Amino acid sequence: MVASFDTHVFWEALSSGPYWKGALLALGLTVASISVAIVIGFLLALGRSSRLRAVRGFVFFYNWLFRATPTLLQLLFIWDALPQLWPVFAGSWFTPFLAAFVALSLNEAAYMSEIIRAGLLSVDPGQELAGRALGMSRRQILRRVIVPQSIRIIIPPTGNEFITLLKLTSLASVISVHELLTAGNPIVDRVAARFGREVLAADGGVDRRRQG
Repeated sequence: MVASFDTHVFWEALSSGPYWKGALLALGLTVASISVAIVIGFLLALGRSSRLRAVRGFVFFYNWLFRATPTLLQLLFIWDALPQLWPVFAGSWFTPFLAAFVALSLNEAAYMSEIIRAGLLSVDPGQELAGRALGMSRRQILRRVIVPQSIRIIIPPTGNEFITLLKLTSLASVISVHELLTAGNPIVDRVAARFGREVLAADGGVDRRRQG
């Protein structure tokens, strides 16, 4: 039996309040997480080129840890294990949304640090030498010369990361965040139940024809 496309169910789901609430929550979680991830990733990218071996080692370990472990595991650790390790996170203020925000921000920062680092390294070293010849400090060279030129390299992969992070927000449903996946489950269940009744009715009709 081939199920027909029910436009009524489609438009009903698309225009429902819980669906849009979940979609906006997922979008807000994505925007907030990637904004913090860009800031943390920028600091990590600078730390990767630090002269201090301890700083470079910390950045390397951070990137390895968050890129080598599953995002779902990080979400469960921050929501379930963190309050047990530090009781301050056991309060009512530590909501599932906040836990998802922290987990996704820390996870995405590991990827953004490499993107930003690649963008900074893409600028010709002669630009920095020219800035030094003009008497500019390291901070001024970074702010006025290197960063503006690296933005055009950083923006395209950042857009890809935004889309990936938007998809990853569905994992937050595991820790009771009412995002798009959670909001869509009742609609899916209702459609599945209706489709199941249609299948049973069709099977019954086939059996009657065979008996006849």
